[in-house]
Amino acid sequence: MSTPPPVPDKPLHAAQKSSGGPARLVGALRYSAAGLRAAFRHEAAFRQELALGLPMVAFALWLHPGRVQTLMLVGSVVLVWVAELLNSAIEALADALSTEKHPLLGRAKDLGSAAVMLCLLFAGFTWAVLLWPWVVRA
Repeated sequence: MSTPPPVPDKPLHAAQKSSGGPARLVGALRYSAAGLRAAFRHEAAFRQELALGLPMVAFALWLHPGRVQTLMLVGSVVLVWVAELLNSAIEALADALSTEKHPLLGRAKDLGSAAVMLCLLFAGFTWAVLLWPWVVRA
C-alpha cells in the first residue's frame, strides 16, 4: 500500500488570491474593469472592433429579428471582443517575457491572432446568414 503524499503547511494557492465572498466579487469586477480600460487605452485593434461592434449591437437590438437571432447577432460581436482581449493578453505576456524574436512566443501571438480572425469570420457569417432574409425582403 502506498502512503498518501504529505499535506503542505502552506496553502496551494498564491498569497494574492482572495478567499471568496462579496469582497472577491468586488475585486473581480474591479480587475475586469481595469482590463477593459487597459484594452481600450493600449490596444488599437480592440478600439476598432469596439467602434464597429457597438453600432452592430445597437442595430441588432433595434432590428430584433427574434430572441435567438438577436442573441446570435450580439453574441458573435461579443465573441470577437473576447477573442481580442485574450489575444491582447497573450501579446502583452509575450512582450513582457522578451522583446526579442522567439519562435514559441511568435507562435503564441500568431495563434491568438488566428483565433480573432476565426471569430471575425464567424461573426460575418452569422450576420450574413441571419440578415439575408431581411435584406431580400427590403
